[in-house]
Amino acid sequence: MSFARSLLRVKPAEQLSSEGSHSELNRTLGLVPLVALSVGATLGTGIFVVLAEAAPAAGPAVVVSFVLAGLAALCSALSYAELAGSVPVSGSAYSYTYATLGEIIAWICGWCLLLEYGVSVAAVAVGWGGYLNEFLQGTIGVTIPDALAAPPGEGGVVNVPAAIVVLLATAVLLLGVRESAWATTVTTVLKIAVLVFFVAVAFTAFNSGNLTPFAPAGVAGISVGASAVFFSFIGFDAASTAGEEARNPKRDLPRAIILSLVIVTAIYVLVAFAAVGAVGAGALGESDASLATALRMVTGQGWPAVVLALGAVIAIASVVLTVLYGQTRILVSMSRDGLVPPVLARVNRRAVPARNTLLVGVLVAVLAAVVPLNQLAEATSIGTLVAFGLVNIGVVVLRRTRPELPRSFRTPLMPFVPLLGLALCAYLITGLDAVTWLTFAIWTLLGLAVYFGYGRRKSRLNAPAE
Repeated sequence: MSFARSLLRVKPAEQLSSEGSHSELNRTLGLVPLVALSVGATLGTGIFVVLAEAAPAAGPAVVVSFVLAGLAALCSALSYAELAGSVPVSGSAYSYTYATLGEIIAWICGWCLLLEYGVSVAAVAVGWGGYLNEFLQGTIGVTIPDALAAPPGEGGVVNVPAAIVVLLATAVLLLGVRESAWATTVTTVLKIAVLVFFVAVAFTAFNSGNLTPFAPAGVAGISVGASAVFFSFIGFDAASTAGEEARNPKRDLPRAIILSLVIVTAIYVLVAFAAVGAVGAGALGESDASLATALRMVTGQGWPAVVLALGAVIAIASVVLTVLYGQTRILVSMSRDGLVPPVLARVNRRAVPARNTLLVGVLVAVLAAVVPLNQLAEATSIGTLVAFGLVNIGVVVLRRTRPELPRSFRTPLMPFVPLLGLALCAYLITGLDAVTWLTFAIWTLLGLAVYFGYGRRKSRLNAPAE
């Protein structure tokens, strides 16, 4: 096989599905846990954390920013749903790309997913520390010193709370997938209840004057806001990382992906509208714990903010748990394909990839402790947008190359929907800062060095030729 052909060799969908069906992971998850997994991985990241970054840029039109980002995510979600029903394995976009676009593209996609999942966990953990401070201050009058609650560059030395929540989530994952799914479902229900509480209180102080001027920075501001809040949609694909732990993956994975995105988008738009209408877009940018601050301004009392902060502390911890889970399962797939060391696919007696989980947990905890939130969020967005774009291309390619492949869900209006998803991903990428592009370029070059130094030689697709 020539060098060029070896880079573009695909792994047949049947082979991927066969390996997934013989996985050592336990099939214990039904539709409800899968929806909770995706909603749990998504809901909270943007509303509790990134709204403070996006609202000042877009103004009241941040609501439109959420809709635009949700549309981009929906097009990609429909592509994900078709591929999840066709190739029901744990690798998510990495495995789908391997079956459609070839090994080198799959590697780049998997490498982007490692950036997306790992860095988004760290970013959420940083935001968790802000709400923990809000809760502690409102209950016992204690605030964690900046030196121990913020990374370098933001007035601190090390973000201890962020590292702690990552390590706690790692410990829960080591208990097993059934226990992790139970914890995710409970915290997701709590998270939705807390946001409903926020909307109910915020609408009591709704002032239409806070919605004007609606788009002070015009289309450019909406675009910048959409690029920032797209970070908050990361995680709807989490169910696709559980392809080998779902009881009926062909039926339930597509349903879970689409249902979770619809639920999350509706809540985001409602909460953003209520928040801006109650206190104005500018006020939301004054604190990382923006929703808790908004409640204090609306009510003039501390207890509603404490209730929201407690809910956020628990709820954002569930995002850390579920996204960390997704990253470990993607590494399992990459390891099984030989592209990363085989130790990362080994499971213990609880059917948990323990060494993989410990390694990821420790690395992400360190990242969360020392890197500022805004840099983490944008680095996550670019990795996600690239992965989503590849999935949109992959679903079109698989339709043309394997039209006979059984599909439990078919993306409507093919190829318009995936091509629109690809175009929207490209549009949102243009709104990211130059430093984000530089970070991504360095990450990609590092990934290619790892692939050519290790992955290409160790790939299991080399086995028949050896």
